[in-house]
Amino acid sequence: MKKSAFILSLVFALSFLVSCGSDTNDGSGEMFDASLYKNPQSLDPQIADDVSSRTVISNMFSGLLSLDSDGAVVNDNAESYEISADGLSYKFKLRKDNYWFRDTDGDEDYSEGEYFPVTAHDYVFAFQRLFNPETRSELAGNFICIKNSEKILNGRLSPEEVGVYAEDDYTLVFQLEHSSADFLKLLTTTPALPCNEEFFYSTKGRYGLDEDSVISNGAFFMRQWFYDPYGNHNILYMKRNSVNSQYDKVYPSYLSFSIEDSQEDINSEFISSDLDCISTLEFDSRFSKKKYSYDSYRSITLGLIFNKKDPIYSNENLRKALAYGINRESAKEKIDNDVEMAGGLIAPAVTLLGRSYRELSADDTLSVYDEKKSLEYLEKAKSELNRETFDPVKILVCNESVNPDELHVLSQQWSDLLGIYIGIEEVTEKNFYSRLDKGDYSIALYPVTADYNSGISFLYQFAKNPYFDIKDDTKQSITDLSYIANAQDYVSAFSDIEKDILNQYCYIPVFYKNTYLVMKSENTDILYEPFSQAVNFQYAKNFD
Repeated sequence: MKKSAFILSLVFALSFLVSCGSDTNDGSGEMFDASLYKNPQSLDPQIADDVSSRTVISNMFSGLLSLDSDGAVVNDNAESYEISADGLSYKFKLRKDNYWFRDTDGDEDYSEGEYFPVTAHDYVFAFQRLFNPETRSELAGNFICIKNSEKILNGRLSPEEVGVYAEDDYTLVFQLEHSSADFLKLLTTTPALPCNEEFFYSTKGRYGLDEDSVISNGAFFMRQWFYDPYGNHNILYMKRNSVNSQYDKVYPSYLSFSIEDSQEDINSEFISSDLDCISTLEFDSRFSKKKYSYDSYRSITLGLIFNKKDPIYSNENLRKALAYGINRESAKEKIDNDVEMAGGLIAPAVTLLGRSYRELSADDTLSVYDEKKSLEYLEKAKSELNRETFDPVKILVCNESVNPDELHVLSQQWSDLLGIYIGIEEVTEKNFYSRLDKGDYSIALYPVTADYNSGISFLYQFAKNPYFDIKDDTKQSITDLSYIANAQDYVSAFSDIEKDILNQYCYIPVFYKNTYLVMKSENTDILYEPFSQAVNFQYAKNFD
């Protein structure tokens, strides 16, 4: 590994070595134990797209910007930034105190030359990789506002011509094709993390796939990553990156992740006191309020989708009858706190202008209960389908999505009003998506969430997902959202698209669902990003 272009002083090196063991009574110096659901697929930020990978990456890497606990964009490795008057140029000044580190001998010996600075060139190379067609990143499409990016993805220009360049080692410039009010939020996401070119090529195609092919510029570095698909003791072990902790304190000394194959195994391990926290979609009744604390975020929308090849439920009037037959006001009194009734598409955890989007655009007029319309559409459906009654049908539900008792409330409403019996079929997550892909369902309860805290990202799921079958002009309207330069204009644009999709009756929102971070009561400041579901331990404290 090439050494830094400049040599750190002996005083600095000594202070770094001393800091490795110098913790106080501020809750620092602990080892935190957690679990990953499934083995991380890749720790390459430009392609990683599973929850386990994102959690590890969020602890290994840091980027230009990050989101605070309120969803606001704040500087991370950027010292400052300027935006041109036309919104087409972003210039970032980088901090000079952020370093790469890779452990090669089980020690943090700086004298071996494993520390070297993160520069603007590392961000330039990251974006060249992101748009390089050979990378095949499914995340590149989020960044097509960057100049030349679409042409590069289409093979018409080389990756080196992307609109990202370094004025000097610590000055980074982005040139955009068009202004985008969402661009700063995009820079907080995983694909925007830096990538060191020399280290990348040294891995010979293994970058991010094993413990010898990863490097850290964040709070922790990799010590061990062991996974045997046939074994029971799979682990990923990380240690505090102490040189970066000099300037942005990293509180824990170590992170230890077990790698599990089921959420139930993780919940059981947590309840047996082996883990410090868990991220989960299900709030287990065994989580004692005295022993645990938790944060919850309504970041998922659960809605009904319909098999477009189904001879009955492909009928639009029948879908309208079901949509108008949901009495949300009555149902909300019979459901628990894990969900709330949903009228819109964008979940309340999405923030805009410092507030929940659903505070800025209420959903109570989007999906309206109307008995008369429901019955009128039912009669139209019967006429079109040439039948007087409908056979019982079941909603396909992933067993991790929601308590089936919540759906039974709606089933009873449809039975009473429309005379249609709609039951529930619970299946595993794997079986759920397999059945959808095969078209082996009539109705399914489908979860939608964003890739990051953004209404654009939320609505983009409807444009790219074939299960929804929305109109082409609606997809274009969603694509056009990236051209909006003023965040205040998002409110009306999002609302218009929500109404448009709802009026196509290909997705009927039913619930806003919580995701949870559950912690032992003696732990604080474990950060959770509800859309990526990444758990970050940099500031985690233990006061046992």
